[in-house]
Amino acid sequence: MGKRPGYRAVTSGAPIGDHPTVDRLQPFPGLVSAPMGPRRTAGALALVGGGEWEPAARDFDAELLARSGANEVVVLPTAAAFEHPERVRGRAAEYFGALGAATRTLSVLHRTEAEDPEVAATVRKAAFIYLADGSPLHLRSVLKGSALFDALLAAYHGGGVLAASGAGATLLCDPMVDPRGGAYTVGLGVVKNLAVFPYHGTAADHLRERSVDLLPRSAVLAGIDEQTALVKDAEGWSVAGAGMVTIYGSAGITEYRAGDAPEGLPA
Repeated sequence: MGKRPGYRAVTSGAPIGDHPTVDRLQPFPGLVSAPMGPRRTAGALALVGGGEWEPAARDFDAELLARSGANEVVVLPTAAAFEHPERVRGRAAEYFGALGAATRTLSVLHRTEAEDPEVAATVRKAAFIYLADGSPLHLRSVLKGSALFDALLAAYHGGGVLAASGAGATLLCDPMVDPRGGAYTVGLGVVKNLAVFPYHGTAADHLRERSVDLLPRSAVLAGIDEQTALVKDAEGWSVAGAGMVTIYGSAGITEYRAGDAPEGLPA
């Protein structure tokens, strides 16, 4: 994949976790001018490094909302099932309300709800779905092989926007970084041969280094900072938000800022 005109990447030999300062937000390409209205044929996937629904994420969430053509965001607090999921509802409603959209938070906290036909039908028809942060292992136990996951895939492949923060971002890829020690386990494989390390800029060094050391030869690791998104749409991959996306692969370590189009990622 070639770089889009006007973008630049910074290749760094600096120690892991040493990131330049980002001075200002730059909207990622392909979404800014998207009109409200019917969905396009290609969906958009936003892998957020954590810290969702904070001020520095506002610009790219507004662009995703425009891209979806939706006036409602379907929110899944599943990963936060044991961390006050009711707070997810309130935060999402306030945040997206300020962007001019309503929210519908589905109380899918256990496997039973993930097999509910009405829940699956709601998600299948959604134009913008957001997976909140929390426990990726609990999220996997609820979603894997479920009617809800099938509906998520149908909505995304049908042209919808699918955003996932922290736990959701790492789970949607395969392999998946195991939060218990930084090694790898099986993810859901919406994107294959890509692993996401969320909270990259603030994570413990030993966890980050373990994920780098154990990275399978066939995979690429994307370290995504908080309030930062790695976005895949019909035009390819791009970076948005306040921080950096650090790509670890066969070519070495490359760091990207908002507006850059990362290279070497799975199609």
